Parts: sequence; C-alpha cells; structure tokens
Amino acid sequence: MKTQTSGTTQITGVELRRITMPLVAPFRTSFGVETGRDVLLVRVVTPDHEGWAECGAPSEPRYCSEYVDGAQDVLRRFLIHALPKDGVDAQAVGRILRPFTGHRMAKSALETAVLDAQLRAAGESFGSYLGAARDRVPCGVSVGIMDSVPALLDAVERYVAEGYVRIKLKIEPGWDVEPVRAVRERFDDDLLLQVDANAAYTLVDAQQLARLDDFGLLLIEQPLANDDMVQHAQLAKLLRTPICLDESIESATDAAAAISLGACSVINIKPARVGGYLEARRIHDLARAHGVPVWCGGMLETGIGRAANLALAALPGFTLPGDTSGSHRYFATDLTEPFVLSDGHLEVPAGPGIGVAPLPDVLDEVTTSSEWIAR
Repeated sequence: MKTQTSGTTQITGVELRRITMPLVAPFRTSFGVETGRDVLLVRVVTPDHEGWAECGAPSEPRYCSEYVDGAQDVLRRFLIHALPKDGVDAQAVGRILRPFTGHRMAKSALETAVLDAQLRAAGESFGSYLGAARDRVPCGVSVGIMDSVPALLDAVERYVAEGYVRIKLKIEPGWDVEPVRAVRERFDDDLLLQVDANAAYTLVDAQQLARLDDFGLLLIEQPLANDDMVQHAQLAKLLRTPICLDESIESATDAAAAISLGACSVINIKPARVGGYLEARRIHDLARAHGVPVWCGGMLETGIGRAANLALAALPGFTLPGDTSGSHRYFATDLTEPFVLSDGHLEVPAGPGIGVAPLPDVLDEVTTSSEWIAR
C-alpha cells in the first residue's frame, strides 16, 4: 500500500508524546520565568513513513489562551478524529479543522506532522515545498529580562561573540530605557537591536516608549494589548521606531487588517501562533506584496520545531533575522542533532520533510508520557 495516493496521506495512527526539556538558564519575560519546557510532540504514522511536529503551546495560558495540556486534550478528543480515514492532503488539514474554534497551536502541530510525513514520502524538503530562496538564514537571539544591567550586558556580550547578527531585548515597565541605553552604549550602532514588550504597555505609556526612539532600534515588538490594533495604529504615529506585531497576528486576515490600519510596519510570524506553516506562508506572501518585512519568531523550540522554522525563515520575504538561535542557546542537549551557528547563520535542513528526527536515546530520556491514537 502506498502512503501517497492522489496527493493524500493515509494515517494509521498518531502518537502524542510529552517530553521535558530543561533550559540552560532561566528565561524571563513579562509573562513570567521559564526554567524548562514541557513539550508536546505529535508523530503521524503512515504505512510507509512518519511525520514529526512540535506543539508550541506553553505550560500555562499566559502568552495566549492555549496551554500544553489543553492542546493534547483537543487533539485527542477532536482534531485527530476529524481527519478522514481514507487519506488527507496536508493542504486540506486547515480547512477540515476550521469548524473547531481556536486551538491554532494544536492545529499547527497536527498539520505540520501530516505535511512532514507527506513530504518524506515524496522525498521533498520543507524548504523546497514552502519556497525557500536560500540554504542558510541569519540568526538573532532573544535575551530575557535580567536581574541587573551588568548581567544583561554580559549576556549580550556573549551572544555577540558567538556571532548572532541581531539582539532582541525583552522589556517591561521599569525595565526598558535604561537597559536599552546600556546595551547601545556598550555596542556600536552596527549592532542590530530590537525590543519586545509582549503587550506589557498601554497607550498611556506612549511618552515612555518614545524615549526608545533615540537608540536606533530595528523595531519595538507588540507594545500594547493583543486585541488592540487601533491603539497600535495610534501609537505608530507617535513613535519613530517601527512597530512590529506578534500576538495580534493570528491569521492572514489579521495581518491584512493590521497593514490596512497602519498598526504595524513589520510582522513577526510564529507558525504555531497562526495555525501552521501554510498559513504562515500566506501571511508572508501578503506582507511581501505590501512591502512589509517579516521575520520568524520562536517559542523556545527543540530541534524539531527549529528545523521547520528555518525552512520558513528562508522564504524571500523574511528580510530580518529571526529568533532561530542555535540549539545550545536553550538546551544543553537538543532533541535532534544540534543546530550550530556558523558565521551568524544556521543551515536550512535539506533532507526530506523537516529534515531531522529525534535522537532515540535522548527522546527516551526526556519522555514523560506517550499515548497512541489509532486511526
């Protein structure tokens, strides 16, 4: 029996596997402090191949309404069983799952695993399928909120020495102008520097945010509430620094609205947040048509998620370095063969599908539970 029939992939079963991945150092944002990742992996099994995906849902519903236990539950109870038993094309997964409201990160994981299996069967890489224009991408790094400015400077110094071509600083009220000033004074204007507020401010803070204009930032990411594009448009008129939207953009429709309103001039595309790599590509195509630069954000992914993100980040409209850091930025031992930075870049996997797979010994060591859902 062939896995590929008229462009469809027959699914014999789906494994939902939970793993725990400790971080090499705590990562603090306005949402809280993470010391490790509780990750849901989705493995789609076909008669001839298997496909892997990583669900981006965090442990708690702080970044968004989704969380990892909820993602596993909705996959188990609804999403997996919605796929037709006689085969499905990855292009149709999003349409099939549309009647289920929300749960974009869970949907993304299932669609990605199906697409990975389909591409492995076809011998085609993620990058080729999505339309990658290069075989390596420039990489930035995200630096969390630190206990002190000297600690922040030490961290940035280390990342610059490692070759990262862009630094992103997490900010929040009380930790914004002074740390940014310190980093800019330590490093020359050639350092690409941006900040991420994770919706920690309101329009009342416009004057404080405008003080960041003096530091030649690439952008300020998601300064205001996720659901307030109108106020982002108002803020954009008060700042010289370009505004980038992250949490506000959950679909190509949202991206079109934001561009039309003038709510942003840059978009951070996180595939998990928007429902998958196919929707991410649609946002990329829309933004590129309007001359809006995009970059690929991250959710502290293991090598499984990072591989697919690199393929996306190789599309021509991704003109700004993304949060596609090397493996050791977050993990002492990655789930896959490690991604190692070279001259500030990471190579886009060229093998079939996402081009990587979990290392069996590491996978066994970090697994906390597994359930099999037969089809």
